Amino acid sequence: MSFDLLSALMETQALRVASEGQVFWYTSGTVGPYYINTENLYGGPDAAGELLEFIDAEKNSQRFAFDLRERLLRQYESNAIYRNVVDALVARARSALTVDIDAVSGGERRDWFFSLTVAECLGKPNLLMFKNRERMLFDGKNATNEGVDGLCTLHIADLVTEASSYFRDWIPLVGEGGGRIAYSANVVDRGQGGIEALCESGVPSSALLRVDGALFKRLAESGYIGPAQADLLAAYYRDPHAAMRTFLLEHPDFLQNALRGGDERTRARAQLLVEGDVYGLDA
Repeated sequence: MSFDLLSALMETQALRVASEGQVFWYTSGTVGPYYINTENLYGGPDAAGELLEFIDAEKNSQRFAFDLRERLLRQYESNAIYRNVVDALVARARSALTVDIDAVSGGERRDWFFSLTVAECLGKPNLLMFKNRERMLFDGKNATNEGVDGLCTLHIADLVTEASSYFRDWIPLVGEGGGRIAYSANVVDRGQGGIEALCESGVPSSALLRVDGALFKRLAESGYIGPAQADLLAAYYRDPHAAMRTFLLEHPDFLQNALRGGDERTRARAQLLVEGDVYGLDA
């Protein structure tokens, strides 16, 4: 039986769709009908949360790359969903790469859930790139900041939206000393132009799954969501701003409840929406 990434996303809560009559609050003070936490494919929210905590606590330690490798390979052996995702990324890379690569690159933090394991499967070192712009080349035996310039890499990422982190951080970091990203393989493409922007910039890219109207149709046909949820998702895909403005106008209690009765984080995000008049509700 072939691996069904959509089922895996739903099973691990890597993809969550808001209940009918509800939407999710996003950090930016906007709202939307679905959430994607691709790292949950590692083994569900608890396992992913534990690994993120480990990364935050240990990323500056000398043993970090070695301990991360041990955790990832243990999960690869024991968790079928995670193993299937990694294997799918490996297969995509092998079919798409037209040049020999020196390393597999991945950026802090969620890319690391997949990039190091893909590197192991391909028999290549992993170029770990940090938000502070440091780089570490790790081959399973040595972790060093030497030899990190001029590498030709396969970049592995958990999620691409508009590719802002690629253009701001990862492409320039790989590019130091004449390096380049030969191919970018992503687990999920949010369908917001990132893949297209990368390809146009000279970085061939693809994803195992794209968030679009066809995906929402599959969710409905598979019984994961009802007709009202499917309609809202489709409207959001066509025009996120207009769809969420319409939702808030049709559900005035949603915003008021968030401002008055939500937890501290929800109240803060709702206040951002109101203060920024994000959806022109005062118009």
